Amino acid sequence: MPGLDLIRAVAISWVMIYHSSLFGFASQANWMVGRGWMGVDLFFVLSGFLIAGQLLRPWARGLRPSYSRFFARRLLRTFPAFLVVVAAYFLVPLVRDRQDIQPLWQFLTFTENLFFDISTPKAFSHVWSLCVEEQFYLLFPAVVALLAIRPTPGKIVGAVIAVLLLGMALRGYFWLHDVARTPFDIASPPRGGRYMTAIYYPTWTRLDGLLAGIVAAIIRTFRPALWKRLTLRPNLLLAAGLAGVGLSVLAFAGQIAGFWVTVLGFPMLSFSIALIVIAGSDGRSIIGRYPVPGAGALAAGAYSLYLTHKAVFHAVQIAAPQLPVRLHGAGLGLALLAALAVGAALYWLVERPFLKLRDRFEGPSRSSLAVSPLPAIIAD
Repeated sequence: MPGLDLIRAVAISWVMIYHSSLFGFASQANWMVGRGWMGVDLFFVLSGFLIAGQLLRPWARGLRPSYSRFFARRLLRTFPAFLVVVAAYFLVPLVRDRQDIQPLWQFLTFTENLFFDISTPKAFSHVWSLCVEEQFYLLFPAVVALLAIRPTPGKIVGAVIAVLLLGMALRGYFWLHDVARTPFDIASPPRGGRYMTAIYYPTWTRLDGLLAGIVAAIIRTFRPALWKRLTLRPNLLLAAGLAGVGLSVLAFAGQIAGFWVTVLGFPMLSFSIALIVIAGSDGRSIIGRYPVPGAGALAAGAYSLYLTHKAVFHAVQIAAPQLPVRLHGAGLGLALLAALAVGAALYWLVERPFLKLRDRFEGPSRSSLAVSPLPAIIAD
């Protein structure tokens, strides 16, 4: 799906540009740079859409998915490259993009986002989003299995609405009790550090993106007629999604937002991205019709790039004063090229071999693979 490749390539590029500003290579005064953290929400929606699709398609055929196969594939997909980078951060302190780092056990258990210490800037802090995704990989199959015991459309819709409202309620509660300088004053300026640890990083307040992707996967899997009507004009859907993201860019004056934007902005951003993802999955849309040169390669290496780019930016920042004078204005370009080189090395030397090993053991990814037959969750 070239459209989804393009979205993933945009996501990693946007995040990298945003993080480059932390090392002096770009300015967050530029709206595109300053909203680059939204690239993580692109990743969340894509993950919800693709992972939910893998687990739900067997149920739609009256079969039970192979959970052991699902977890084995996730492990071989994410662990090898991640452990190599974690080892580099802890065994070679010069690699670190900041002097301090969270305890090793938080990285190995993917709980770094739940115990983040804001007293000093931390190295490898961007792994918080990977923690959210790994927790999603662990919990979502259990939720699907529970909902499948006595499946009804009402139960599924109710669960989706409950998760959506819970996230909104938690963000509102934490904003008022932990973030606001004056209790219950929604007009007071938020405290930045507490905003990040109470609202931005924790999994339970950042489920909107994953949920939006899951909803799209549910419609595609169990309501093909509705999906067909929804994608009848994919470019109109794409335009609506882009408009929603544009409104989100305007609503979020910065990464740390006011009360109402915190409560309502994340769902608006996530479901706008879901429209773009739905359009991108359709071969008739502008972004889904033809592959953009380089987008596929960038999408394939996005995970390795995400893991390594901040360490590379830090190294380029240190080396920049030693470069020839004529290159002093090319810091951003040099940082991005260096990040691409290191990310490509990690992909080809670690990530790719384990992906091939995974496919050798269990065959290429086939979302329809299943074991024992069971009733479908929802009949169309």
